[in-house]
Amino acid sequence: MENPETPVKPNTFNVGDKVVVNYRIKEGEKARIQPYEGLVISKKGSGMSRTFTVRRIANGGLGLERIFPEFSPNIESIVVKAAGKVRRAKLYYMRERVGKLAMKVKEKRG
Repeated sequence: MENPETPVKPNTFNVGDKVVVNYRIKEGEKARIQPYEGLVISKKGSGMSRTFTVRRIANGGLGLERIFPEFSPNIESIVVKAAGKVRRAKLYYMRERVGKLAMKVKEKRG
């Protein structure tokens, strides 16, 4: 059951956007912020349990995906670097792409 008093962030990004997720990681007693930059390929769920998947291409051309809970207290910020223009709600076809096309999406003009 969701807590109705929990503040809801406005929906600031969409599928197809290139984002940087600044995620707080605890290692023992130390905490650091790790930026994770990539393409939002899906959004799932509703309410406080909503999640989104970010895909990036690591060194060596290996594709990595990470699922973030949208309302996680460990997320410091979500910065939209470029707004994308797509016609699909889920961009799972991006997993099959290789090379420069692996992260290419039309940009919104505006």
